[in-house]
Amino acid sequence: MTTATTLLDVEQIHVSLGRRPRTTILDGVSVTVDRGEIVGLIGETGSGKTTLACAVLGLVPIESGHVYLDGEDITSVTARARRRLRRAGTVQYVFQDPLRSLDPDRTVFESIAEGLQIRGDDEAAVAERVRATATLVELDHELLDRHPGAVSGGQRQRAAIARAMILEPDLLVCDEPVSALDATTRVRILELLVELRATVGVGILLITHDLATLGGLADRVVVLYRGRVVEDRPTTELFTAPEHPYTRLLLASIPTIDGTQVSAAERRRLRDAVAALESPSQGD
Repeated sequence: MTTATTLLDVEQIHVSLGRRPRTTILDGVSVTVDRGEIVGLIGETGSGKTTLACAVLGLVPIESGHVYLDGEDITSVTARARRRLRRAGTVQYVFQDPLRSLDPDRTVFESIAEGLQIRGDDEAAVAERVRATATLVELDHELLDRHPGAVSGGQRQRAAIARAMILEPDLLVCDEPVSALDATTRVRILELLVELRATVGVGILLITHDLATLGGLADRVVVLYRGRVVEDRPTTELFTAPEHPYTRLLLASIPTIDGTQVSAAERRRLRDAVAALESPSQGD
């Protein structure tokens, strides 16, 4: 339910794709993100995570249900209104692989500045804003004149985040933003997202297949299984007392520092419990 603090409210949406018979990808999915909140969306490959992100961005058609952004129903807005939303930058998207999401023929500066240039901002103001945003995401200014292929993976992802943040979005949708990075860089990028929430108050929907990523990061975790939400709870509650067999299986698969593990017999029991669940849909 939408409240005064709710930024994103995905309400009972259904999405089906493909030719007839169409495949149900999202089956009555509801997700909310409050202002300044980090919500983790967890699910295996094929659970519908990316489709949900695309539905929020208007990139796939929604059969039923609604998507509200800052109280405005954007489910079926016109193409002109959709362009207005994109240029306003209210919601921005950070892709999984920055090397593919950044134009290889444009410099890092040009990629970050693109949204402001499309909007028609003054050239001097754009340059100043690019430098300020680079500082915000801890991107070395000396890298701005390089092309994406000439900087590290972590710096590329910082550039991608800067490109999103330069339009001062209220909501950042991050789709597996650290899966293509090494372990050390992954931690720093996740810390950067937390810092952005603290400094500018951006709400973040963080999509991942790795539940361990969300511990100590997300305020709340939404578990998506075969196109349906099976849990939506504060992170601490979900980690300490998971209710759904699929969530318990995800937690049982996380390696621990001391080397202790859930027994093989218990993991088999959980896999059997998950396998016995109704399988209403599959999608990516």
